[in-house]
Amino acid sequence: MLPSLDDARRSLRQHRWQEAMAGFGEADRAGVIGPDDLVAYSAAAWWSGEVDTATDALERAYAGYEAVGRRADAAKVAARLARLAMQAATPSVMAGWLARAQRLLEGEPESEANAWLAVMQSLVTAFGQGDFARGEELADEALRLARAHDSPDAEALALSAKGQVLLRQGRWREGLALVEEGAAAATSERIDPRNTCDVYCLTIAAFADLGEYGRAGEWVDQADRWMRVRSIQGYRGQCRVHRAELKRLHGAWQEAEREAMEACGELERFHMFDAVGFAYYQVGEVRLRLGDHDQAAEAFRRAIAYGHPGQPGLALLALAQGEPLEAAAMVGAALTPTGGSSQAADLISRANLLAAQAEIALANEDLAAAERAAAELADIAGRYSCDVISGLAAGAAGAVALSAGRLDAAAESLRRAAQHWRQARVPFELARVRALLGRALLAAGDAPLARLELEAARAEFERLGAAPDVARLDDVLRGREGSARPKPTTKAFMFTDIVSSTDLAGTLGDAAWEGVMAWHDRTLRAAFARHAGTEVRHTGDGFFVTFDDAAAALRCAVEVQRLLDRNRREHGSALTVRIGLHVAEAVPHARDYAGQGVHVAARVTALAGRDEVLATSDAVAAAGDVGLPLSQPRTVSLKGVAEPVAVQAVDWS
Repeated sequence: MLPSLDDARRSLRQHRWQEAMAGFGEADRAGVIGPDDLVAYSAAAWWSGEVDTATDALERAYAGYEAVGRRADAAKVAARLARLAMQAATPSVMAGWLARAQRLLEGEPESEANAWLAVMQSLVTAFGQGDFARGEELADEALRLARAHDSPDAEALALSAKGQVLLRQGRWREGLALVEEGAAAATSERIDPRNTCDVYCLTIAAFADLGEYGRAGEWVDQADRWMRVRSIQGYRGQCRVHRAELKRLHGAWQEAEREAMEACGELERFHMFDAVGFAYYQVGEVRLRLGDHDQAAEAFRRAIAYGHPGQPGLALLALAQGEPLEAAAMVGAALTPTGGSSQAADLISRANLLAAQAEIALANEDLAAAERAAAELADIAGRYSCDVISGLAAGAAGAVALSAGRLDAAAESLRRAAQHWRQARVPFELARVRALLGRALLAAGDAPLARLELEAARAEFERLGAAPDVARLDDVLRGREGSARPKPTTKAFMFTDIVSSTDLAGTLGDAAWEGVMAWHDRTLRAAFARHAGTEVRHTGDGFFVTFDDAAAALRCAVEVQRLLDRNRREHGSALTVRIGLHVAEAVPHARDYAGQGVHVAARVTALAGRDEVLATSDAVAAAGDVGLPLSQPRTVSLKGVAEPVAVQAVDWS
């Protein structure tokens, strides 16, 4: 006998998801189900883990509503489909459904559907596009509409969305109050379980982002209990991810990794891929701290594949692998608003990026960049009463002061940072600032107190399993760090770069491009060798090379351009290269060089035109008279370089 639709509806209300799904499915196959029950069928299927069935039922409900002229109901379903697409990390599909919802509501009387559309637009605008001001306006509109049309679901989500938007703009007290109000509203039995789950997730994230890890953990437990009673899966995977983050921060790294990986399986089943990206990022952070660079890189790659920006983890991984210039480029790009991510505009995310930028700049011996990052971070910390952001700011200020030789200021800032991390109960960060404090005290001549701080930090690193940090502190404690530190050296730095390499590769095809690149690499390396150049690294589309003699660097650059020009004339090659030169002091760092001079050489190369050799006036002066025509000096501003730089083009023809 065919189950009645009333039985299926009753099972849905009682959270017997699979029974409800079976009942609605039978009615669907019998052809006795309308769009209202298709929406209910979708809910039952989703909670049963049948995401494709749930999506199909919603799409048919949308078509059914539209066919009978129920435009507002169709728009509400379109907004729900957009929400599924957001979780599935398919932004193009999401945008399509939002556009349909907006079109359907044009000319229609205001209704609950308008509130849902405004909620979705607020989330997308703020967290997808980084436009928090407009996101706040849309959240306000969603609240007005939800209250006008008695939609407690939309109201609870709008409260949470607006709270998050305010929180990330620095208005944290006002934002947190709205998040808590939304959480209280979401516990009502009138609210759909999916909306309650979304509000719980936003609430947990708010407390975690502010460093209120104890309260975040309480909300994780509350949400998990609430979901368990209602046989809810999927969203419990998100609770696992938040729990993994908290365990990582509290130093239970192995448990955090297990929790994150378990969450991935559940979240993937429910197509909640945005949360999967966050889970893999937690794994990457753990692996990075353990010194497992290969596994960290793999976890960060997976995080990015699922929509997570992967920063600052990837930049810090590059730093750990001895690529400080690449690390600087990564974190600099993440801090630049591009319209594709909210990280740069979100003050909490920005604080983490700035802390990484300061650390990376100091590794590059770029004190000016580190000071700028630390100053901006201090400004952000001033807007929050938050141990985590204050700890990041004080730690960065202390590291900068230590690098600049301001030992008293360094010790003061690092002690303040240690207090913040102690109160936040984040042992790894506490150990890091204690290690820096030990170095500052050692430099100031207070060896006994320095050893106490260094040994305490080492013990914590060892307990956590942070092998790279243990090894670094062992060198300090044995007195080997200072003697092993390389001294600055003056070099001529050359960067080469193929112009429009991506377009050229696409035109030629993979096989032909591989042949062109092989000839390019072979030809340039031979020229470097003839002029006593040392290849530091291959950058993919070019080289970073050093020379002891600036004149040799200039002659090498001219020879490279002439060889490429002859190849174009004789063989019709489209390959063109730009070259930048600078002479400066830098510090050898692993297999690379660190320092402002390297940045200048790279930036000058980026300014060079097709087939051009562009040298700084410092490089020209160091080379002396090499018998080559030069343009008049012109002054340029280089990104990340405080003072203008004079450059000259070399006429190699």
